[in-house]
Amino acid sequence: MPIVNRMAELHDEITEWRREIHSNPELMYDVHETARSVAEKLTAFGCDEVHTGIGKTGVVGIIHGKTKNSGHVVGMRADMDALPIEEATDKPYKSKVPGKMHACGHDGHTAMLLGAAKYLAETRNFDGTVAVIFQPAEEGGAGGKAMVDDGMMDRFNIKEVYGMHNLPGLPVGEFAINSGPVMAATDEFEITVTGKGAHAAMPHQGVDPIVTTSQIVLALQTFVSRNLDPFEPLVISVTKFNSGSAYNVIPDTAEIVGTIRSLSREARDHAIERMKEVVKSVAASAGATAEVRIREGYPATINHETETEKAVAIATDVAGQGKVDPKKEATMGGEDFSYMLLERPGAFIFMGNGDTAGLHHPEYDFNDEAIPHGTSYWARLAETLMPAA
Repeated sequence: MPIVNRMAELHDEITEWRREIHSNPELMYDVHETARSVAEKLTAFGCDEVHTGIGKTGVVGIIHGKTKNSGHVVGMRADMDALPIEEATDKPYKSKVPGKMHACGHDGHTAMLLGAAKYLAETRNFDGTVAVIFQPAEEGGAGGKAMVDDGMMDRFNIKEVYGMHNLPGLPVGEFAINSGPVMAATDEFEITVTGKGAHAAMPHQGVDPIVTTSQIVLALQTFVSRNLDPFEPLVISVTKFNSGSAYNVIPDTAEIVGTIRSLSREARDHAIERMKEVVKSVAASAGATAEVRIREGYPATINHETETEKAVAIATDVAGQGKVDPKKEATMGGEDFSYMLLERPGAFIFMGNGDTAGLHHPEYDFNDEAIPHGTSYWARLAETLMPAA
């Protein structure tokens, strides 16, 4: 089944919504204007219920099919927040807010799900209920967790849940997905090394935390290859190194921070325990001490097998044979749709954004040519999973 005709008709209107959201980016949970616009549109479309303030600023629209005999409820989720990045494009609809831009395509995600909601509210050609979920704070704020913790799944009796993200480099009109881990857990670490300060001309009188911490950084570069199964994906990256305040003083302390990316809980837990041991032993060998602090981030995004098979079939109906990769390699990027997949079976699929700048890049822009493909996927998802009697 190709692109839904009605989605092609709505293409220009959905594009206008997308560009309006793009011009007015909001961060984290402070998506009040975006959420207000979403709620107003859902109401105008004739959704049976529109709920706001879920997970602080999330919105959920409820659309009943022509019949509800199946009692089935399918959740479809889009994210609404932008990033603290200065936009570097000259598009006429570029960000109007200094230091903020939609550099990850959440403007497109929101607009596409709105388009699908309009179509589903018009046609209602399914037996059951659709919950369209508009989430805040995907970019580091765990808005998905906030909506789950607010009781969203039980409140709306959601049985299975689906998400979508655009993917630069994948041609427009194509999809990619895999069963099992599809995106990584995103933990963060802080390591403080305490030595003994001294005059820089007399380093033998102190314990240099900068040299010690540099040795720890080097140890972490070979940590994965020597502590984990080579078939177990895991990344440890040091991203910041702070120490000292003068050119002639060896300081007392040094600090590094970074991220741990893993696809399984077992690998994550093993890596953290071994990392603590390695860091403390390297520090001790230099006569220093080290404190390791771990901040648990998003869990790995793990697609459920049966729901992934459903998503592959529906995407193939929309895109055609050979246009859906069902065995996409997992990425070490993170995604808080993971929290919803911990609560309900479902699947997270990638949609082609074409030859564009990468995600989180100041020159990135969502490709409006992808809109009919994404909206058609959402429409067919409802109609296929809950076929009308």
